[in-house]
Amino acid sequence: MRVLHIGKFYPPAPGGIEAFTAMLARSQAASGDDVAVLAHAAARSWCTRQRRDGPVSVRETACWGQLAYAPLSPSFPWQLAALIARHRPELLHLHVPNTSAFAALIVPAARRLPWVVHWHADIPLDSASRLLRFAYPFYRPWEQALLCRADTVIATSSAYRDASHALAHWRKKTVVIPLALDEAPLPDAGEPLWPEGMRRLLAVGRLSHYKGFEVLLDSLARLPDTALLLIGSGEREAALRARVNELGLASRVCMTGHVDDTFLQRAYAQADIFCLPSLDRAEAFGMVLLEAMRAGLPCVASAIPGSGVTEVVVSEQTGLLTPPGDVAALAAALDRLGRDTALQRRLGAAGRRRWQDNYQPDAVSAATRQAYALALSHRAAAERPD
Repeated sequence: MRVLHIGKFYPPAPGGIEAFTAMLARSQAASGDDVAVLAHAAARSWCTRQRRDGPVSVRETACWGQLAYAPLSPSFPWQLAALIARHRPELLHLHVPNTSAFAALIVPAARRLPWVVHWHADIPLDSASRLLRFAYPFYRPWEQALLCRADTVIATSSAYRDASHALAHWRKKTVVIPLALDEAPLPDAGEPLWPEGMRRLLAVGRLSHYKGFEVLLDSLARLPDTALLLIGSGEREAALRARVNELGLASRVCMTGHVDDTFLQRAYAQADIFCLPSLDRAEAFGMVLLEAMRAGLPCVASAIPGSGVTEVVVSEQTGLLTPPGDVAALAAALDRLGRDTALQRRLGAAGRRRWQDNYQPDAVSAATRQAYALALSHRAAAERPD
């Protein structure tokens, strides 16, 4: 097939949706499909760039910045029309949330094609961002128009599908396909990343409010024999650094900012425990959990109602789940796992097996191909004369 993915950004831009889009595009291209991706330049840019990611053709449109996490790219509709003319896709695969995906609603060439909408997350209405909460009533009509026009919708977990207000009217055409992650090369040992003699705790993610890293720091203050490596950047970085100093944790917390893949894989290889302390359904799935499970790390994560996190991490089998925002419960779970190395090994090994059994690229790519076939059949039926 000739497939055109529409995404927000594309690696090396960080992010779980970005990593998954690239993995899926490469997997499809490896199986013989002709795959292109239209996304935005990750850094502020005044011109569009065409490049290749192996067999995948990637076009990154000029982007003037972001407003409430939405890329500002006035040329996106024209670039979409031009790429459809050049690539001649049989199907559009739209990854949302992404306001630029709404361009498909107004570009005639896009409207003539079947659509698969990949629903990675709702817009979080309980977000700490007032601008996001204010903007959503204006965003929702476009969101619902996109879902109405879609021939098939993909949700990443049954829990998220069932809890999503945005998907409520479209569940009959929604299929569940989890995210996936391929194997990573074994890293060189390198220099130790944690202080000697400490329990090695790792957390990875954008430094945003919903990630709950403030809760993790407050929990860490109760665990004097544990050191944290926190990888990521974002708008809460200054506040988190201030909290580290306020709690007297400077000797036990290293905030690295954005790192390359080599450093990231070294961190997973050296860590004892991985933690994802997110607070709400803005954490729709948790790709970093798959990264940790792939590395054989036991996970401590938040039991967020209506999130795929509770499907990825099976409590007491591949990790431990705690109530979101509960400092005492998170500290207790980390302490329990830190003291019991046999439990660490058992949960870590089970997590790696779960990743191998349920979250492999080939299986997810095959399920996505079935979703494409479903979309094509829906479109053919809709266009068939009565």
